[in-house]
Amino acid sequence: MAASAKPIDQDFGRFIDPKVLARISNLELLSRTVVSGFINGLHRSPFLGLSMEFAEHRSYMPGDDIRRVDWRLFGRTDRHFVKEFEADTNSNFSVMLDVSSSMSYGRNGLSKLDYARFLAASLTYFVREQRDRIGLITFDTNVVDYVPPSAKHLEIILHTLNRIQPGRGRSGDLSQPLLRVADRLRRRGMIVLISDFYDSPANIVEAIKPLRARGHDLMVFQILDRDEIDFPFDSAAQFEDLETGNQMPVDPKGLREGYRRQMQEHFDELSRIFRENRIDFARHDTSQPLDFALFNFLSARERLSRTR
Repeated sequence: MAASAKPIDQDFGRFIDPKVLARISNLELLSRTVVSGFINGLHRSPFLGLSMEFAEHRSYMPGDDIRRVDWRLFGRTDRHFVKEFEADTNSNFSVMLDVSSSMSYGRNGLSKLDYARFLAASLTYFVREQRDRIGLITFDTNVVDYVPPSAKHLEIILHTLNRIQPGRGRSGDLSQPLLRVADRLRRRGMIVLISDFYDSPANIVEAIKPLRARGHDLMVFQILDRDEIDFPFDSAAQFEDLETGNQMPVDPKGLREGYRRQMQEHFDELSRIFRENRIDFARHDTSQPLDFALFNFLSARERLSRTR
């Protein structure tokens, strides 16, 4: 599987600044706004027909939309059948969201955790519209919240996302929370893992092995603040580790190039390992519109539909 989405047309979607979205206190309204704009932009996308791929026929039931009746088949059989599409297969979809201390960073008014919450809400809303069962797991060193996949859990998931508070323990070692999630999610499905991934790539891949062993399709989003990528600081200052509280004096100008090089090496290694393990991987910073993240998700889902 490719590690990134295809280039996007400038007219694709309504690219909404995440800082603007942060002013919307209602997560359902926020996710509906993002998803509606995204879907409206799909008229230029090669993935427009993804959720409309024909799967099978089933007998018409009272209450079904008559627009989905296959009238040609009715003409041949004198019986009413409804077209079922790929999106109607009711598979399980779960978001795993890292809520550890490092996710609280955000120097320009929007933290990584806020952006991740918006992303999780938008993905969940979008998938629910595709008639899949939706679930949510939040974690730090352990599982914090668990909402099992269900077609009726949108409000519960949005409420859970809305009340998330950062700073519960440290991330880094993903093995324990992901192992516990694998024990709970026994039915195969698609899992979206959202984190800043401040751990070695080898440890991260080792941690997700239990999920892969159960046959889950996994997609990974790395969420970073732009500061963590560019390291734009100029003045010497005390820098604090959000997970340990340790502080150290830092001269940014002297460290900038080495820091950027190490971050790029970390990203490249993550990309390589995920690619080798057939896991879709995308990196986003908190200044990017959520439409890009949705496009990455839809691209991955389209690729998975081909491999199945």
